[in-house]
Amino acid sequence: MALKLVSEQQLKIFHFKWRSWVCVLATLLPFGNAFATNPLIMDQFTADPTARVFEGRVYVYPSHDIPVVPGKGRPDWFCMEDYHVFSSDNLTDWKDHGVIVSQTNVPWANPTAYSMWAPDCVFKNGSYYFFFPAIAKAGGFRIGVSVADKPYGPFRPEAEPIEGVRGIDPCVFIDKDGSAYLYYSAKKIYVAKLKDSLLALDGTPAVIDNLPTKGLLEGAFVFERNGIYYLTYPHVENTRERLEYSTSSHPLGPFQQRGVIMDESPTGCWTVHHSIVEYQGQWYLFYHDKDLSPDFDKNRSIRADRLFFDNDGAIKKVIPTLRGVGIVEATSKLQIDRYSAVSEKGATVSFLDRANPRDGWAISLEGAGSWVRFDRVLFKEGTLNNLIARGASSTGGVVEVHLDDAAGPVLGRISFEKGSQWKIARTKLEKVPTGLHDIFVTLSGNAMIDVDWISFE
Repeated sequence: MALKLVSEQQLKIFHFKWRSWVCVLATLLPFGNAFATNPLIMDQFTADPTARVFEGRVYVYPSHDIPVVPGKGRPDWFCMEDYHVFSSDNLTDWKDHGVIVSQTNVPWANPTAYSMWAPDCVFKNGSYYFFFPAIAKAGGFRIGVSVADKPYGPFRPEAEPIEGVRGIDPCVFIDKDGSAYLYYSAKKIYVAKLKDSLLALDGTPAVIDNLPTKGLLEGAFVFERNGIYYLTYPHVENTRERLEYSTSSHPLGPFQQRGVIMDESPTGCWTVHHSIVEYQGQWYLFYHDKDLSPDFDKNRSIRADRLFFDNDGAIKKVIPTLRGVGIVEATSKLQIDRYSAVSEKGATVSFLDRANPRDGWAISLEGAGSWVRFDRVLFKEGTLNNLIARGASSTGGVVEVHLDDAAGPVLGRISFEKGSQWKIARTKLEKVPTGLHDIFVTLSGNAMIDVDWISFE
């Protein structure tokens, strides 16, 4: 989608000029680079996120989609050659710890298969065990293990995959008594108990019964809450995967189908691999969509949203958001196109440069009464003087920034002169809040204004 105010070609020219100038501006303004919105990671493609809490931080172990090029990968299909791990202690600032496992350093894996799909990682016996699928040199998907002393590595791949397992999407669940179970997919979902070493099976894998029998079923993720064992999984009930779940009183079942966690992606992303984790008293759903690759759903991006339970333990359906889960400091760039809510009319999100999706988005506000809400903004104690915004307007006009409600106290009003070029505008704050608040950006009068971000300094 091209922004309404300028043509695609004009926007590329303006964006090129802006990128040259913003390097200078960045040294003058105290903006942070926080990934507190969806998608969580903007500088690369990420998918199939398994989130775990280790050492007081959330670690996310995703697969790593890369574009297919001649001699690397299969056209129009998934292409993954390695794994990164990301971590955060606030769900806002995500650190990339770099590559932890690659298809070229796993002794048993085909180094040219580009099929390192959804992984998992658990902690036991003082070590971290990273489970991953890959196509073996002998052919077929196998599941291997790499071991490390820290959640970010360095990981040491085992010489051979787990004997007796052929499939994808490993999930390891460790029960309160220390017993460990491996769940994986091979057209159906299988479960097997693991030995204490976590490197070998302690029994024969069994198919989990009483799950959907029609449509693709894969990507199991298991967790326990209040004595209920939740088996969650993507399932193609119609045309794309949606997230469903079953429950049991034991990790091996029997399981009873319970319902849908999240409906099919409204963007048309075919897959929706996921994980569910509790952190600091709140449960979260990690999953992926195709935010940075709208025309090709094999290059995906990880997301996170809050997840809640009913009193009887049922999972309430999660509605995907652009806003995500992190708190953003007011002095950061507030990417209001990753909104919490927008007016029914007059608000449109589009790429700054569709040819370079990683540059992000902007929101167009058109007509009186249009607005966008961005929640969980933290105003720390201290001196804030100015409201800043990057925007452009073909009509000229004013945006107002309100506190906590579209009709709430006005923090500031920013004017944009008529013109199609992106500009930085600032104004003195009329009110200086403290604490955690929602921000509403509203359009004053019958104008048309594009806004990239706002910030407070």
